[in-house]
Amino acid sequence: MSQIRVRYAPSPTGYIHIGNLRTALYNYLFAKHTGGKFILRIEDTDQARKVEGAVDNLINTMEWAGFEYDEGPGRGGDFGPYYQSERLDIYKKHCDILLEKRKAYYCFCTAERLTALREEQQKQKLPQTKYDKHCLHLSEEEVNSNLAAGMPHVIRLNVEQGDVIRFHDFIRGEVEFMSELVDDQILMKSDGFPTYHLANVVDDHLMKISHVIRGEEWLPSTPKHVLLYRAFGWELPTFAHLPLLLNADRSKLSKRQGDVAVEDYRKKGYLTEALINFIALLGWTAGDDKEFYYLPELISEFTLERVNKSGAVFDIEKLNWLNEQHLRAKYDSEIAAMLREELKNSKYAGQEYPDDFLINVVKVMKERVSFVREFYEKAFYFFEEPTSYEEASVKKGWKEQSPAILRVFEEKIKNIETVSKEDYETALKETASEMGVGNGAVIHPLRLATSGVSGGPGIFDICFIIGKEKTLQRIDRAISVLK
Repeated sequence: MSQIRVRYAPSPTGYIHIGNLRTALYNYLFAKHTGGKFILRIEDTDQARKVEGAVDNLINTMEWAGFEYDEGPGRGGDFGPYYQSERLDIYKKHCDILLEKRKAYYCFCTAERLTALREEQQKQKLPQTKYDKHCLHLSEEEVNSNLAAGMPHVIRLNVEQGDVIRFHDFIRGEVEFMSELVDDQILMKSDGFPTYHLANVVDDHLMKISHVIRGEEWLPSTPKHVLLYRAFGWELPTFAHLPLLLNADRSKLSKRQGDVAVEDYRKKGYLTEALINFIALLGWTAGDDKEFYYLPELISEFTLERVNKSGAVFDIEKLNWLNEQHLRAKYDSEIAAMLREELKNSKYAGQEYPDDFLINVVKVMKERVSFVREFYEKAFYFFEEPTSYEEASVKKGWKEQSPAILRVFEEKIKNIETVSKEDYETALKETASEMGVGNGAVIHPLRLATSGVSGGPGIFDICFIIGKEKTLQRIDRAISVLK
């Protein structure tokens, strides 16, 4: 195949697993790096597991991630339809080809017989349970009679025994399976819908997919797919199976140990750039120590040769660090706009905040947060008056003379029409001098009065951002409450 063509082919069965997003990313990066095409195909043949709204969610996630696909739902292309449920005639036609070539056969076995067969094989402690090819030996007359009678049936692949199934995996090298380990898989179900294996292979061939890049969990299915390519007489694509994503204890990443859906991370406020940067490094490296990437840089650097074989540990601390770095790399005005949107979904919704106010909050808190929501979670005092005071800080920083000290400070700024940060600093120093105390004796109670807590940005920044009137009001309230 002269052109690189890859696909991301999710099933609309719910939210997107973080591992599936990585699969989409690696396919997208490989296509864009090589000047190829990135196709989105919806594998919706398993109607029982289809979830309402899942397709819209898939497409929305692709847009959110910045993965612009060249062909697929809503975009069209020369190889559609891109929903497998709209391609049933194509699968039936190809199943008929396999039946004619005796590479597949009808199976009329009941669920009861299959259950009994499986249980008997388990009793014999066989290494795996497999179909016993019972229906392969039916005569043509028996098959036609059963079909004419409308007997429920499936179509199975006829896997010949004593065969070695070999294929090359771009990441893992030469791989081989003995055909004895491969079951006579079902190709067409009794409801007329194809199984994943048939639909996947037929679509990949007809859509001219050059590279099948997918998770390691699909490696055991690849021999089945190789046999189908052989049965049709088609050339194999290049297979590349990506390493597993692992928990910290090196078990397979699962919901039991934390969030695994992309939507979970979106809801928590992770930036698109940070999550994409993070999952790109889960199994790939450019060969240096660089860890901070934007999507265009990843496109420029990505190659399949640099994808690892071993599993990649999902390190949430690293993700948090990358989110922090990507947030800090943004312009203050951009973060302020993001903060405005976050506030609309918070308890502060409905309140109006001037641009310069939000930009000032961003400037003083930018190095102290990892998420946009933390601007108002960690520095709530910019958005509301504190109603309580940190007990430990009160014991440490609020002294008997604190009210008197703050009254002097109030007098210093009360008559200044527009108070600058420098004015607050001057007033503090003059207060300390007049009261015969160190600057700390003014700073600690002033910080408590204006914010209710002991940590945060500089006290002059706090006073300047909330403004003179609120500074004076908060001093008065603290004096009346703490006395």
